[in-house]
Amino acid sequence: MDVSPRLGWWQQLWRSAAAVGVGVPAWFLTGVVLAREQKGGTDAWFLVGDPLVALGCLAVLLWRRRFPLAVAMAVTVASTVSALATGAALMALGSISTRRRPVEIGVVVVTYVAASHFAVTFYSVASPPDSWWIRLAFPALTAGIAVAVGMAVGARRVEVRSLRERAESAEREQSARAAQARALERNRIAREMHDVLAHRISLVAMQAGVLDHRGDLRAEENRVLVRGIAEGSHQALEDLRDVLGVLRADPGRPEPPQPSLDGIPDLVADARASGLDVTLTTTVTGTPPDLVGRTCYRVVQEGLTNAAKHAPGAHVHISLGGTVGGRLDVGVHNSSATTRTAPPPGSGFGLLGLTERVDLAGGELEHRPTAHDGYLLTAQLPWRSPTHEKRT
Repeated sequence: MDVSPRLGWWQQLWRSAAAVGVGVPAWFLTGVVLAREQKGGTDAWFLVGDPLVALGCLAVLLWRRRFPLAVAMAVTVASTVSALATGAALMALGSISTRRRPVEIGVVVVTYVAASHFAVTFYSVASPPDSWWIRLAFPALTAGIAVAVGMAVGARRVEVRSLRERAESAEREQSARAAQARALERNRIAREMHDVLAHRISLVAMQAGVLDHRGDLRAEENRVLVRGIAEGSHQALEDLRDVLGVLRADPGRPEPPQPSLDGIPDLVADARASGLDVTLTTTVTGTPPDLVGRTCYRVVQEGLTNAAKHAPGAHVHISLGGTVGGRLDVGVHNSSATTRTAPPPGSGFGLLGLTERVDLAGGELEHRPTAHDGYLLTAQLPWRSPTHEKRT
């Protein structure tokens, strides 16, 4: 059921005034004709009953949006005995025409034309014998005008409703896109924080664990570990400051250089300085693209972080190999832990975020336990030639 919104009192008032304005000329002309033909003035029905019926029709029009067909039929039939109700009948016809339903409009139009024809008989107004077509044509013309106006108003309402729905839909889509963008940005920040801090904090935690569990260390070895903890903590703060600086910087400001394949030896050196037993074997020839090199760096960093967390004192072997036009293979294998310390709490998002990075680079990531309580982390990254990238 098509229910239009309720009208305010002002809207109802001016519509009722318009109906009265249309009905008054019809009522006045009818009174002139009656006065001329009866020679003695008009009867009591015309002066009292006709206005009362019109007033009742105006009152019924207040429910035309809730019961459009019933109200239109009632007012149209009542206009048979009330010339002043002609305006109310035309308003009811125009109102039901806004629904743009041909059957309903046709029924009310036929009823209106028939009521206009019988109204002449009700008031006993004499008319020429050949004027029947006028009594049909004029009501049909006024009904056609009311129907045209009503259908135009209905089409405009549909258009406005469609535009409003489209605007609301666009607003909902914009809100969804904004929420998605916020979620992506939160994920990006989480990955950056993990990549920057997890490695440093894991090394610091490993060194602190060694100090706690090794009571046989010499004073010099203790100083080396304490110095490593201090330097690692300071470097973690510096890295955190860099990330926060990037997040707070202007959007147009360029980001600091990202890690690449060339930074892996320095990463291994830092791990060794922190006490990890790390070896590096590389057979890489050439320089891979930035995305591939950065992803390779993150794989090695995540492998060292997990080894420091879960296998303190283990031997870690890193192998790199690949050439242009093929693929870049990276593997991080650690043996079982040689010391038992309480592992630091993990975020659970390290390997998940790394999997996303490798997928974005078009590669594959695998990680699994090995024999003797070891662990292996491998990645295969495509290394396309520059000519192939230009073609694609």
